[in-house]
Amino acid sequence: MTQPINNEASNAPRPNRPGGGLRSSAADYARTAKGVLFSSMFRYIVRRVIWGILMLLVVSALTFVIFYLLPAGDPAAIRAGRYATPARIAQIRHQLGLDRPVYYQYWVYMKALVVHFDFGTSFKTNLPVGGEIFRRLPVTFSVAIGAVIIWVAIGIPVGIISAIKRRSWLDRVTMGGSLVAISAPVYWLGLIALFLFSKDVGVIKVFGGSGSYVPFFQDPGAWFSSLILPWFVLAAAFTAFYARMVRGNLIETMNEDFIRTARAKGLSERRVVFRHGLRAALTPVVTMAGLDIGTLLGGAVLTETVFNIPGIGRLAYDSIIGSDLPMIQGTVLFGAFFIISANLIVDVLYAFLDPRVRY
Repeated sequence: MTQPINNEASNAPRPNRPGGGLRSSAADYARTAKGVLFSSMFRYIVRRVIWGILMLLVVSALTFVIFYLLPAGDPAAIRAGRYATPARIAQIRHQLGLDRPVYYQYWVYMKALVVHFDFGTSFKTNLPVGGEIFRRLPVTFSVAIGAVIIWVAIGIPVGIISAIKRRSWLDRVTMGGSLVAISAPVYWLGLIALFLFSKDVGVIKVFGGSGSYVPFFQDPGAWFSSLILPWFVLAAAFTAFYARMVRGNLIETMNEDFIRTARAKGLSERRVVFRHGLRAALTPVVTMAGLDIGTLLGGAVLTETVFNIPGIGRLAYDSIIGSDLPMIQGTVLFGAFFIISANLIVDVLYAFLDPRVRY
């Protein structure tokens, strides 16, 4: 005889296996936390991009105002030449739009920039500003990236060694040398380097001198030789600064409670320093490095001028000397763009380097 089926028993909820509910709750919580983190990060990036655009507008407006308020040469008179008549100067001023009000000139410039990505035309050479900047951008990239590699490869290890060997003769020598490197002006170091090591006027004729830059694809060997001195001169002050920063941060970090806890667990000193101490000590270094790299990408003015390197920094210097407002405006905006972008990238990387940072 068939037994009747107990529907109440069959429809009753089955008990969960041990730990199943906890694992499900933990997974749901992790997914929720991840979604909230990415959502807040996205909102933060949008806010920073909007703020960066506003900063670029402010920088461009200030450049216009400074150019017209401070005493400078008349671009129309400079372009007309030494023996130009007042009528000719007035004609050129009208052609360049300099006889219009400042606010109208600024409006025309920003309209062309936003709508057509047009940085204008140089007052001095009559060449497109954007094309000239992009043509020189690879040169500035070569100078900046080489200097960054040198100062990271030397400055950070020197700072780590000085922090570990605190108050030793090695620490005193490296920190004393870094103080000298920070205090020495870039143009002075450049002239000394040319006097000692350049092939044209140097005592020891080893590396390329001033004006010896050639593109990489034209002659890689000559390109490398022409940038050795600029790289080390540009990296000298940065190397010293980052060595001192890493040393101070690492010394402070090694006295924290979590470092003592790591040592109490029996971890090796090498692992304590590099796995725990260095990661926390490098967080502010990353911030400064991002800003400095952005500044260098905007143009290393003194280094490129001393070594006569045709980069954005040299272009900015020549434009200021020639009162070339469109070229000045273009180089300043490019520099500001790189600095703002580098700052945004560093802020985003902060969340991955330091879990305590939230947005």
